[in-house]
Amino acid sequence: MAGAAVALPVLAIASRRFTHVVKTRNVPTLAAFSAISFLVMMFNVPIPDGTTAHAVGGVVIAICLGPWAAVIALTVALLLQALLFGDGGVLSFGVNVVNLAVLLPFVGYATYRLIARGSVLTSRRRVVAAAVGGYVGLNVAALAFAIELGIQPDLFTSASGAPLYSPYHLSQTIPAMMLAHLLIAGVVEAALTGGVVAYLQRANLPLLATNHPGVPLARADRPGARRPLLTPRSATLGFILTMVVLTPLGLLAPGEAFGEDAPDELDLGSLGLGAIPHGLEQYNGFWSHTLLGGYGFASGDHPVVGYLLSAVVGISVVAMVILALGSLIRTRRPTQP
Repeated sequence: MAGAAVALPVLAIASRRFTHVVKTRNVPTLAAFSAISFLVMMFNVPIPDGTTAHAVGGVVIAICLGPWAAVIALTVALLLQALLFGDGGVLSFGVNVVNLAVLLPFVGYATYRLIARGSVLTSRRRVVAAAVGGYVGLNVAALAFAIELGIQPDLFTSASGAPLYSPYHLSQTIPAMMLAHLLIAGVVEAALTGGVVAYLQRANLPLLATNHPGVPLARADRPGARRPLLTPRSATLGFILTMVVLTPLGLLAPGEAFGEDAPDELDLGSLGLGAIPHGLEQYNGFWSHTLLGGYGFASGDHPVVGYLLSAVVGISVVAMVILALGSLIRTRRPTQP
């Protein structure tokens, strides 16, 4: 509830700011970015402790179309992840929005602007600024999640003092989350964000300029940019297809991501507990209407095929929802006299 209380007013503001994206005819671009973000979050990178972590791709949306557009794109991706695939959780949707759709793009974008200030749009400093912004934004979101998870054993307890929900304390949540994100997921996010900005500098400078009013495109003495091997459209399609094919790599990890264990899979002895936390058991399985729960078939058969199918369904639905939102806002927007 606390997450929803914070997320709702931010989403209300973002929905009004979203009209600017509609006016600039960048809704298809936002739909593509949102679909890519869904894929990036689905692309779980195995990490040495046997679990996984993932990037988000939210800062690059903020850099290209503004942080408010990133809020909409990431919120749609997170909502459909929860409803269609049971990823992230319906009850924790508000908190996920705050962490990944608000904190991540705004902190990352602020970092980018601070480092890139005063440079031309084609400057290499902007590539570095984008990479650092992606890294910082993701790690701030991870730290927020670690704190939110780690304070629950002290805030929510039964009459006997046992935790009702998360049994992990700050001493467990912060190291588990931050080591994975500082060393692996953050690096992936930095490479993704910096790489996209570097490509757009060469291939689609007008798109990069959309959210940079008044910023000079290039120095007067800078030679013309070389023509990229791939057009923006072919590069986008190629990236999406590559990510779809690679998404099952997350299946290589033998364990679940930190904090995502099912209640009956908790090592209660190591947590000093004699039973599954009551609240966690009560709300487990709250949403059971997923299309492909856990990105796979209910039978558990053919996990790679299930993951690939989930990727195709996910990017299609995410893109269609963003396009529908843009069409709805455009239709309801008052006609200029």
